[in-house]
Amino acid sequence: MADAPLASRRPIRLLVLDVDGTVCDSSHRVPDTTVEAIDRVRTAGIRILLATGRRYRDTLPVAARLGIEGPIVTASGALVKDSRDHATLTRAAFDADVLAGTLRSIVDRGHEPIVYTDSYAEGFDFHCRELPSPAVERRGVHEYLERNRGLASIRTDLERSPPPGVFAGFAMGSREEMLDLEKSLHAAWPGCLSLHTIRSPRYFDWMCEFAPAGVTKWSGVDAIATRFGIQPHEICAVGDDVNDLPMIRGAGLGIAMGNATAEVRAAARLVVAAHDAGGIAEVADLLLAGPAQPAPSAD
Repeated sequence: MADAPLASRRPIRLLVLDVDGTVCDSSHRVPDTTVEAIDRVRTAGIRILLATGRRYRDTLPVAARLGIEGPIVTASGALVKDSRDHATLTRAAFDADVLAGTLRSIVDRGHEPIVYTDSYAEGFDFHCRELPSPAVERRGVHEYLERNRGLASIRTDLERSPPPGVFAGFAMGSREEMLDLEKSLHAAWPGCLSLHTIRSPRYFDWMCEFAPAGVTKWSGVDAIATRFGIQPHEICAVGDDVNDLPMIRGAGLGIAMGNATAEVRAAARLVVAAHDAGGIAEVADLLLAGPAQPAPSAD
C-alpha cells in the first residue's frame, strides 16, 4: 500500500478528509477505528477539515462524531460554514443568466433540477419544482426527494425564476444520462460551470452536480487553509471519487482510499487501505511517523 517513509517526510499541518467512501464505511457509519485515528492526528497538532459533496446539515453528525469543530467544506466546495455558530465563511455565486439557462437545459432534457441555498437556519436545504407522489417509483431524483422531503422548498417555476443565493445544484439519473447531461452543459456554457458526474453510495442513481466555474473542494480547502496560514504543501487530502481530484492534486500529499476510482488512485501520491479496512488509521500512522531525522554526529 503506502510508502511510509515518503509520507512521513511531508510537513503536514492540515488533514483534509472526504466523507462518503473515506471516513464513512460502506454501511455509511464512521468506524471507531477512524474516530480513534482522527483523535491521534488532532492530538499531534494537525488540524482536521472535512471536505464533502454532502449538504452542510447532513455533514454535521459526521463532524460531531469525529469531534471536529469549526469550518466544514460542503457541496463540493460551494459552501463553507463554521459548525460552532453556523456562520457562512464562503459561498459560491452563479451569474444569473448562467443559472437560469442551466436549469432550463436540465428541464428541457427531461430531468428535474435541485438547487441548494444557504438556508440552514430557515430549516430547509434545497429547492425543487415538486415532490413525488407515493405512487412514483423511488428511483433517480424521486429517491432523493422522498428521503429528504422535509428539507425541500417547493418552487414550481424553478427554471424560470430561480431563488436568490443558489450556490450549487444537481440532477439525477442513470450514469449514461448524467454523463450526457454533463457533456451538454459543458457545451452550452463553456467556461461558466464546474461539473462532475458522481454516484453517491447512499442513492441508487448518479448525480450530475453543477456549481459556478472554479468551484471545487480544493477551492474551499484553499480558502480555509489561507485563513489558517497553511500552505498547499502542508496539506494532506484524502478521498475516493472524482470530486476529490482537485484537492488530491492540489495538496502537498494526496492520498486515495483503496476503494477509490481508478482515476483517483492514479492521481494520488499514495494509496491506503479501503474505507472498510482501516484506511484512515493507515493515514494517521503515516502522518504520525514523524519526519526523517538526521543521523547523529560522530563527535
